[in-house]
Amino acid sequence: MTRRTAPGRRTAGSRRTARTLPLHAVLVAVGALMALPLLYAVLSGFKSTDELSRNPFGLPGRWRTGNYTGILGSGDFWRLLGNSTLIAVATTVLVVAVSALAAFSFARFAFRGREVLFTFFTMGLMFPFAVAALPLFLLLRSLGLLDNPLGVILPQAAFGLPMTIIILRGFFRQIPGELEEAATLDGCGAFGFFWRVLLPMARPALGTVSVLAVVTSWNNFFLPLLVFTDSGWWTLPIGVQQFQGQYSAEYARVFAYLVLAMVPALAFYAVAERQLVGGLTAGATKG
Repeated sequence: MTRRTAPGRRTAGSRRTARTLPLHAVLVAVGALMALPLLYAVLSGFKSTDELSRNPFGLPGRWRTGNYTGILGSGDFWRLLGNSTLIAVATTVLVVAVSALAAFSFARFAFRGREVLFTFFTMGLMFPFAVAALPLFLLLRSLGLLDNPLGVILPQAAFGLPMTIIILRGFFRQIPGELEEAATLDGCGAFGFFWRVLLPMARPALGTVSVLAVVTSWNNFFLPLLVFTDSGWWTLPIGVQQFQGQYSAEYARVFAYLVLAMVPALAFYAVAERQLVGGLTAGATKG
């Protein structure tokens, strides 16, 4: 027997679709606007420079993979990729570890001057890196950290602390106090509660701040340029600039290099996107 849809239910569904259709259209338009430059760069990397000048927007007449394979066969590209990965991972581990401990103190302990100290940390969001470039360079030189990966890792971690502490503190404050009392009755001290209870529950927030730290470090150009004069420690953003200067007339090869430099970050974000969104919305859904 065929089940008929009630007219009222069908009408409500149509109205709901009509209301969400403009939103979906805007999202599709924004997505296309963001994807078109990437698609243009990918296709341009398969052309020759002459063809790119004659046919900048069409499909390649002959797909030239040599632009990509030539870069992938270069040891310089993989060295830059390894340097960026090392610095990003080390920065993330350091900033998340320090911020988690600081956020735990701000969220779960009441002590004199807590809010003043927390406000001091949040003021770091208003402190642009460009203002600190000269004093930071002089400090790193006096410490012997120029041409040293620690000269990039430590400042990046320091500049990443304010936002990370703010996110983690908000999450930690929403953990019910009854859990801490139960853990104390079971013999857990403050650090035991932090390590065994709080951190496992905060995995969405930890994942979020980790993704933000990795992406920020990966895209950082000015600080590695300031610290590294030895090309052996250059990162991918510096490599892109140097490659563009070296092959300024070969636009197709430059496009291929740009695409390959973006692939690791895009792949990482595609894998971690759900974790990022889940962590950002976790605090809003907790009651």
